[in-house]
Amino acid sequence: MSADTYSQPTILLVHGAWHGAWCWEKLVPELASRGWDVATVDLPSASAQAERTAGMYDDARVIRETLSAIPGPVAVVAHSYGGIPATQAAAEADNVSHLVYLAAFQLEEGDSLANQSGGALPAGDTGTLPPNPGHREYFYNGVTDEDAAWAAERLVPQSIRSFSEPLTATSWKNVESRYIACELDNAIPPAFQQGMAARAGRTYQLPSGHSAFLSMPAELAETIALAILD
Repeated sequence: MSADTYSQPTILLVHGAWHGAWCWEKLVPELASRGWDVATVDLPSASAQAERTAGMYDDARVIRETLSAIPGPVAVVAHSYGGIPATQAAAEADNVSHLVYLAAFQLEEGDSLANQSGGALPAGDTGTLPPNPGHREYFYNGVTDEDAAWAAERLVPQSIRSFSEPLTATSWKNVESRYIACELDNAIPPAFQQGMAARAGRTYQLPSGHSAFLSMPAELAETIALAILD
């Protein structure tokens, strides 16, 4: 069945560093209630197994495999670090209709998370980095205490290698791209988000911290739908 058979894309949600597909638990039903088919993916660079040091290219491979299993067009919604492997993966997929960057890294070819962090992140091919102990402030400002505690319990180490591997393609130059900026983000400064958002076709604003999928899932679902259909 060809992509033209489908009038509305499936939404593929790609999480950020230290997280997993579990983080979309509040957003998925909001999107589904609005008539969207939704898929998620677990990136191997985030793992509770200390010996797992999968990199960004491994994450991109898993995203590509997920894309290839979805019939029809797909709108990829990527959060934070997830924007990097999503950008890489979409360059080798033929069914991506949109790339939606949610407070995500929309980078140029040759860029990596490490070289965009101003030295705040380690670089290298081995080892993992545990979750930031300040996750309540950086990841979950604006999130209820209950939801923040629920999420914090599920955070896992992130492969350092995933921060170091650079993009070899910039699919957002050939695929419709949108940026959803989080105006109260303590993890990725809003000004830095706006600089990346200038690369997107359209930009949308949410008055949220870094994890809008937990703090305002209904509003985020509406914004994602607008970004895809606008």
